[in-house]
Amino acid sequence: SGDVNLVTLPGMLGAFTILENHAPIISALNKGVIIYKQGSVEHTLQIESGFVEISNNTITVCVENAK
Repeated sequence: SGDVNLVTLPGMLGAFTILENHAPIISALNKGVIIYKQGSVEHTLQIESGFVEISNNTITVCVENAK
């Protein structure tokens, strides 16, 4: 939770990046890595699968974490 500069997600058709003012979408996520930047700090999260919703500069992600 918090403000981020960008988020890269492992979509069903390949990775895609979300920036400020992105168009609203809902997408399924594949196994892979979520990358997000808070300022100059990059964070990663390995996932098995999930879904993402982008709307009004808010990204909501529901995922199953990798073990």
